[in-house]
Amino acid sequence: MVPLAGTEPTPAKVSAGRRGVRRADASDSARLPELVLPVGDRDHRIGELGAKYTLVEYGDYECPNCLDGIEAVRELVRDLGDDLCYVFRNFPQPTIHPNSFPAAEAAEAADHQGKFWLMHDRLFEHQTELSPALYDRLARALPIDMAVFRRDLDSGAPRRRVTEDLESGQEAGVEATPTFFANGRLVVGRYDFDALRAALVG
Repeated sequence: MVPLAGTEPTPAKVSAGRRGVRRADASDSARLPELVLPVGDRDHRIGELGAKYTLVEYGDYECPNCLDGIEAVRELVRDLGDDLCYVFRNFPQPTIHPNSFPAAEAAEAADHQGKFWLMHDRLFEHQTELSPALYDRLARALPIDMAVFRRDLDSGAPRRRVTEDLESGQEAGVEATPTFFANGRLVVGRYDFDALRAALVG
């Protein structure tokens, strides 16, 4: 899997019949839910604030559908270049994905040492192996300072950050993953490259 980290310019599909997809038609567009928490400096992003197009994903590291969506996001980043700001926000679903919240915390702890996107990619690559032992192994391989990594996890800051993302998604009507917002508005139906690009560009 080509990493999203490799597409980052600066440090900084479900088909309609599958689960986690809201159904709507063109007549519903004016009533689609909108992003509640604006994109800002707090966000993990590929691209610059103020880009022509903004795509926000609420994702879960243990969700197979989120893994499926990575290729579409990668294609969009390549296709739209500097015109796109892509944002990833945490939306763990521990009732169906029991390892999703700790995995998100591990990514946030890695972010404290500037390695969010690398950890993000590795977690998805090892989606079926998520565990505390894996997070330590991945962190060592990044590499990052393990004492700082563990201290940050224990501090509760990563948990608070994940909870903030989760709550912002719930306020915006997110119910499943992946959920995308194109230019601030919920994307319904498919989330393949063509569908997401159409939602962004029109």
